Amino acid sequence: MKFSKAYNFLLVFLFLIVSHSGLAQELLTAEEAVAIALENNFQIKIVANELEIDETAVSPGLAGMLPQVNAVVDNNRSQQDITQVRSDGTEISRNNAKNNSLSYGVELDWTIFDGLRMFARYDQLKEIKNLGEAELKQAILVTVSDVMTTYYDLVQQQQQLTALDSTLVISRQRVDLANNRFEIGKASKLELLNAQVDENTDQTLYLRQQELYENTKTRLNEILGRDVKEEFKVVDIVVVDADLFLPKLEELAQEQNPQLQVQIINKRIAELQFKQVRAARFPIISAQTGYILSDSENSLGFTTSNNVQGFNYGFSATLNIFDGFNQNRNEKIARIQIENSELVIEQQTQTLLSQLSTAYQTYSTNLLLMDLEEKNEDIAKENLDITMAKYKIGTIPTIEFRTAQLNYINAVLRSSNAAYEAKLSEITLKELAGNLTL
Repeated sequence: MKFSKAYNFLLVFLFLIVSHSGLAQELLTAEEAVAIALENNFQIKIVANELEIDETAVSPGLAGMLPQVNAVVDNNRSQQDITQVRSDGTEISRNNAKNNSLSYGVELDWTIFDGLRMFARYDQLKEIKNLGEAELKQAILVTVSDVMTTYYDLVQQQQQLTALDSTLVISRQRVDLANNRFEIGKASKLELLNAQVDENTDQTLYLRQQELYENTKTRLNEILGRDVKEEFKVVDIVVVDADLFLPKLEELAQEQNPQLQVQIINKRIAELQFKQVRAARFPIISAQTGYILSDSENSLGFTTSNNVQGFNYGFSATLNIFDGFNQNRNEKIARIQIENSELVIEQQTQTLLSQLSTAYQTYSTNLLLMDLEEKNEDIAKENLDITMAKYKIGTIPTIEFRTAQLNYINAVLRSSNAAYEAKLSEITLKELAGNLTL
């Protein structure tokens, strides 16, 4: 008996220490967790950098609309042995004859018409930037969903840990009561042993739940991109949005679901690619101009030096007349790519609406189950209180008390799990609708 009292005192002491340290821990809300993840998440940073690349690429210059200006320098020197026989029969020979030429200046080359390919390319660069924005939104949605799912899983486990701790306290009280009754001869040794076995069983369940709780905390810290050993607490309730409406979700999904938007943008990119391919049927017209200075010196010949400077200008035009029917093939391929893009959009829309319908049915069922399990928990708690009062005065057997105790803990666990499942359904629906907010 002394050992039992010392053991209980130690457990209470440890419980107070843990409770005190828990009060000192940071209370992390779902909003704060999402904010930390959005700031630290590596995938979001990578996709954001890729979007910055796409934004930088949107320029008339990269599309080919602007002229290209080059500074040019050409310097040639030679030293040769030369023998010349002129038309009048005169022969001239010179060893180590030097020839030097130097030209330098600025040249401009500007494609002024290419079948409107440059304009299609510029619009395509804009669409690629829009594609990057949609991909960033998708990365953010996935991260927020992952954070919220893990966060509320932790809330559920914290609730279950509290419930198991409560039932463990009840089991310890039962052991003390059975021990006292045994010592005064009002209970058998079997009743005491059964109480101790049940206490150990509850202790095992508590330790397993505590292990799962700590591992989930580590997982959440990993998602948040911070020290995995960071200590914190989460809120103790799960609030579920019970006002989601399927037609409104379907409307939002078709307007802003990132995966669907990606396919719509890909179709526009395919259409612009077709315009660029078709532009090859038209001539390419370019204008050239420049200002060149040129000096040359020759040791032998009619002209020993020559100096030139001034503008030059002109234009060029090329038109593909025959290329082995490749133009027709390229246009046919581009048209098929557009057709495939349309089919992918239809497929994605159908899949999205199917996922929404299924998820909404699960959501509706989970709301009903959450309400049912909350009521069941209240009933189980009332039943346990009555049973415990009767057990203390010895009017009911041990097995009936244990049944009421197990009924209560199971009701608490089911209620906690039902709330978590309802929250998961809410998160899934909002993610599919592209409208995942806290």
